[in-house]
Amino acid sequence: MARTQAADYDKKREAITIAAAELFGEKGFASASISELAAACGFSKSLIYHYYQSKEDILFEVMDDHINGLLNVIRTHDAAVKNPADSLQTLSRELLRHYVGSENAQKVLLYELDALPENRRKEIVAKQRNIVTAVREIIAAASPTLSNDTARLRAKVMLYFGMLNWTHNWFKPSGGLSRDDLADLAAETILASN
Repeated sequence: MARTQAADYDKKREAITIAAAELFGEKGFASASISELAAACGFSKSLIYHYYQSKEDILFEVMDDHINGLLNVIRTHDAAVKNPADSLQTLSRELLRHYVGSENAQKVLLYELDALPENRRKEIVAKQRNIVTAVREIIAAASPTLSNDTARLRAKVMLYFGMLNWTHNWFKPSGGLSRDDLADLAAETILASN
């Protein structure tokens, strides 16, 4: 007979994923233990394994939750914005707003991809490529001269993500610029010279 699922099953899985993002983001995946994760959650180690079969499954869940959130930002981005430059500015703001509270998950996504088994890594990379493609289309529409210069277009797209993705390392909201100001500056910088 199959074991019934607890009423709070999803909440406990989410609690594990949130704690894992913090632990993996602060210590690194290889240095973090399931015992430490269990202690952070206030659970037993065996309870962690009730929800996830392996540490790698937890890592995948952290990354997948975060990347799905970013994909949702892309999907719900206001495509009705007619001016591509305004579209990039709006998307930049939406992405940076999504990063609020997700700094550790962002670190895990950036630093720990190689710790995933190959099939799981491919899933995450495919989702990353969808995000990159969406941004590339907006930048290309905003900078038509780049349509024949794929190397320069690719470089601009990667520079754009470099600016946004690493803000967790240095950005302080009390530093005189808001996240929206920073997003606007990133969009303006990418579109400034073609």
